[in-house]
Amino acid sequence: MSSLLLLFACNYNNNKSAEQTDNHAPRLTKVNQTANNNGQREARRNSQQVSRHLVGIATGIPGVEDATAVALGRYAVVGIDVDSKLDASRTGTIKYSVAEALKKDPYGANALVTADPDTVQRLRGMASEIRRGHPIGGILNELAAIVGRLMPQVPNRTNSVKPAPTETNNSQISDQENKRLNNQQQKQAKTTKNQQQ
Repeated sequence: MSSLLLLFACNYNNNKSAEQTDNHAPRLTKVNQTANNNGQREARRNSQQVSRHLVGIATGIPGVEDATAVALGRYAVVGIDVDSKLDASRTGTIKYSVAEALKKDPYGANALVTADPDTVQRLRGMASEIRRGHPIGGILNELAAIVGRLMPQVPNRTNSVKPAPTETNNSQISDQENKRLNNQQQKQAKTTKNQQQ
């Protein structure tokens, strides 16, 4: 029995000394990544503060019964509740008033405003998910889908040369007619120039 204890004790000491002398052996170290979590928490907290700020501005406009906002980065979508009995033109006027008020605020300068009840409900759900700590990536995709429906399709601005006002309708006439008109203009210009001399 004592020889077994002696054998185990020697074996334990050999393993322990081997661990101490092998400095080049890889060791497992557990690392907690707090920077990413802290960054997400900070972004979430900032977006919630901006959202509350934008809701405060929107609810201060006459005709807005309630509002919700989702702000991520420099952009935000603000949903407003108005009286369901209002006609479309009055609702549009209220939306415009909210948009103008937000445009004057640095946090609301890039905000979109909607009064569509379904979209407002979706925004409320998204704001709730952000408050509960859900990943922002999925929420961002849903927000992008909403923005895609709210934003009008605007053609890209190009640096194309605009025709002179006198040439804007040239594409509507045939080449032969265009040549005839150009000749006539040149003759008139010569006649006017000769009369002035």
